[in-house]
Amino acid sequence: MYMAIGWLPAAFLITWLLVRGAIGYAHRRGMLDQPGQRRSHRLPTPRGGGIGIVIAMLACLPGTLWGLPAAWPSSVIAGLFVALFLVALAGWWDDHRALPILPRLSAQLLGAGVFSFTLVMTDLSWWWLPVLLVGGVWSINLHNFMDGIDGLLAQQAIFVGCGLAWLAWAAAQPALAIAAASLAAAALGFGYYNRPPASIFMGDVGSGSIGLLIFAFSAMLWRVDHALLWPALILSSAFVVDASLTLLTRICSGRRWYTAHREHLYQWLVRRGATHARVDVAYLSWNLLIAAPSAWLACSHLRMALPVTMVIYLGAAATWLSLKRRCLRRHRPKAPHVTA
Repeated sequence: MYMAIGWLPAAFLITWLLVRGAIGYAHRRGMLDQPGQRRSHRLPTPRGGGIGIVIAMLACLPGTLWGLPAAWPSSVIAGLFVALFLVALAGWWDDHRALPILPRLSAQLLGAGVFSFTLVMTDLSWWWLPVLLVGGVWSINLHNFMDGIDGLLAQQAIFVGCGLAWLAWAAAQPALAIAAASLAAAALGFGYYNRPPASIFMGDVGSGSIGLLIFAFSAMLWRVDHALLWPALILSSAFVVDASLTLLTRICSGRRWYTAHREHLYQWLVRRGATHARVDVAYLSWNLLIAAPSAWLACSHLRMALPVTMVIYLGAAATWLSLKRRCLRRHRPKAPHVTA
């Protein structure tokens, strides 16, 4: 138990120290996000701090998943290690200089594919491979989309990491539980520097890697018990709904959905005058007051897990639509007054 818990301060300290060094590195290399029309910050801010989370997780994953009770096959651990390295490498490159979408997507497909292949090899039907591949790439990108204001993705990684750790522990999977908790600890180490006003941004190296790890840990829970997928999805409901509905809206309206924008709900809230901290609190409130109790209910009554998940996602979609309409009404310019 002491050895297991020891991985958590290790993940925190590795990340905390590396992010501190990444701030100076970003300034020296000119890796600064400048304010602009499609950005939600007002001052030039270093990026690439997510490298601390990546290195911490690369250091902790083998020890947690292989060295603790209910250890995972070495092939799955190696697949996750390689996947994390590939996704982080593409993100780190993109943080230094813009990487075209094709090589970036190729790295994401390769990374998600390697992990999915090793998971399918644990006596799963090969029909699951394309499903896992799509899920992995979408998770990588949706967490990248949702990394647009100070502290939001860091607090989400802490919340989901803790939630997945609890689900894994309840399923008698200590190795997976400590691995997920290590992600939460690493995100906490980064969050120290990313809380509003942020000293450094996560960058693609961090957001994509967090998306991959949340997908991987959720898929591993699903591999243990298929019904555990539903409470895992409930934990991510705020991010999944915001990213998915925003993308669907842009596609249906004929916009170039793959270009940078500020049309996610959290970005609209900031545009309407809310501070980054207030928006963070709003998403955290959903997580703590709605997602966490619902995930507990779904985990405690696995036969009801799917209906509970459907209700939560419908509620999240309704909340998204209501808040988005309110933001748009406040944004719509008033018609000029015409006098005779």
